[in-house]
Amino acid sequence: MTTAVPAVRNAVRTWLEKYEAGDTVLVAVSGGADSLALAHALSVESKEFVITVMGVTVDHQLQENSAVQAEKVKEQLKEFGLECIIKKVVVDVKDGLEASARKARYEALQEVAKEKNAVAVFLGHTRDDQAETVLLGLARGSGTRSLSGMAHHNGLYVRPLLEITREQNEQYCDEMKLQYWNDPHNENPEFSRVRVRNEAMPVLEKSIGPGIAEALARSSHQLRDDADALDHWAKREEMHLDLSDLDCAHLETLPRAIRTRLIRAAIYAAGAPAGMVSWEHVSAVEALITAWSGQGALNLPGGVKVERISGRLSLSQHRP
Repeated sequence: MTTAVPAVRNAVRTWLEKYEAGDTVLVAVSGGADSLALAHALSVESKEFVITVMGVTVDHQLQENSAVQAEKVKEQLKEFGLECIIKKVVVDVKDGLEASARKARYEALQEVAKEKNAVAVFLGHTRDDQAETVLLGLARGSGTRSLSGMAHHNGLYVRPLLEITREQNEQYCDEMKLQYWNDPHNENPEFSRVRVRNEAMPVLEKSIGPGIAEALARSSHQLRDDADALDHWAKREEMHLDLSDLDCAHLETLPRAIRTRLIRAAIYAAGAPAGMVSWEHVSAVEALITAWSGQGALNLPGGVKVERISGRLSLSQHRP
């Protein structure tokens, strides 16, 4: 026996302790080692806390035998004593297959959580997933929030296995005699995460040395603390400001990390669609504050117009 079983169960137990007897929680299960180990550990540890655990497997209908795999997961969870809901979704591919499937999956989980009045949805993301997320964020030139990776707890979602490795979950399944599924998509090089996992990470381990995944995950926790502190500072500033009419002199006295957060918040408050404000947009607006030389108005996503007038930054809806 390895230390995998107690490690996984202790990680799960720590989070179950935060809920109350009679609560219902969901666990998302694909049938892979990570989610299967998580579901099994929840089925064992939840009994003491009198918490109801229900499984959800999302059938994306992207593979020929996806319905068969979903039924297999349902039968596996039945052996653990867990009810499992199969949720079929239609993936509307708008932002690439990977991102579109993720969007459909989370929407399905939220729908089931609402139907079952669940207080949490447990997800099987691991330390390896965290490291890959940080590396992807770094490659894309993302900010501190993106580099901070996935949170252990974010609204409805709980990720208790972020200190557990993929290898430990496989050991858990082997020791508990659980037959886990290897998703073919996990080997598809069309997905950026697969390329990071199968190509980039091994090269880093070989060229720099072992422990890269652990170091990246550790860095993500530190960056999350920093991002949380900066967000809190920016929110306190925001409480005393009119985001549609900002004093440029005051903004220039603030650290850039705070100023850019306020600019982003102001653009969204003026009507920009969620997720549509890029770093380039924020930088262009910041130039009106810190590199003023008479620039004209900026037209941003969602019809947001930004211009500097008499030392103040004015944000409004531009109506042609």
